[in-house]
Amino acid sequence: MDRTFETGKPKQDFNWNTAIFMTLFHLGAIAALFMFTWKALGVALLLWWVAGSLGVGIGYHRLLTHRGFKTPKAVEYFLSFCGSLALEGGHINWVVTHRIHHAHTEVPGLDPHTPRDGGWWAHMGWILRGTAQQHDDAVMWRYAPDLMKDRFHFRLNQLYFVPLIISGILLFWLGGWSMLLWGTFLRVTVALHMTWLVNSATHMWGSRRFNTRDDSTNSWWVALVTWGEGWHNNHHAHPRAARHGITWYEIDVNWWAIRTLQFLGLVKDVKLISESQIKAAGESESLQQAA
Repeated sequence: MDRTFETGKPKQDFNWNTAIFMTLFHLGAIAALFMFTWKALGVALLLWWVAGSLGVGIGYHRLLTHRGFKTPKAVEYFLSFCGSLALEGGHINWVVTHRIHHAHTEVPGLDPHTPRDGGWWAHMGWILRGTAQQHDDAVMWRYAPDLMKDRFHFRLNQLYFVPLIISGILLFWLGGWSMLLWGTFLRVTVALHMTWLVNSATHMWGSRRFNTRDDSTNSWWVALVTWGEGWHNNHHAHPRAARHGITWYEIDVNWWAIRTLQFLGLVKDVKLISESQIKAAGESESLQQAA
């Protein structure tokens, strides 16, 4: 089988459907600024946390992609449902994209969103002219057979847009255009760009604790707007670790939520970076600075 097909090599055709929806959401986000209410802002912030932290950061990324911890299927399904509210494509497609990214990090033509193809490409270009979180069944079976075999995950991946549509209808019913525009259009648009910063900014700027073979960095400001996903060098060095911010000053809200779920008995078998690995990384960094 062709290697580029196996990894879902970025396409060159323009993704018109994606571009149209992205344009509509950006226009809706601008319109929201003229319909501000404190209630709409509060709902938008709550849904941003539900979709971005519980759904994408904890559910899609640390659980489904890397299996950094174990949780009952009911919790796994709930987190996946939360992630669908982020409108980042079907969650199996999301997982496949990220597993390909880790398998071929920074390899142009294989890594779906490497900055070595340009900063714009890493941030948003790959959505408009690349994979755009859409993979053939053969690629999904290759990279995520664990999820493709699960009936719930398979069906939600196909209907990932339905929860957002239903939530949009409910928001309009509860608070009219203001609630809809803030809770859906502005919230989704801003959160998408924050997620894309992990693909672009944390492979271009920041500090490096671990000497990985890729360009991943730790970025405190990206971590703040992505609930802890900005400690990307830590993550690339130890992908399965459920905790990305490994020191007291590396704020990792997603890790705090995982610890809360663990305290409630809903999470077990949590993978972590060991103290010896952290110490070794610190010694290596000191030697590099001395040289």
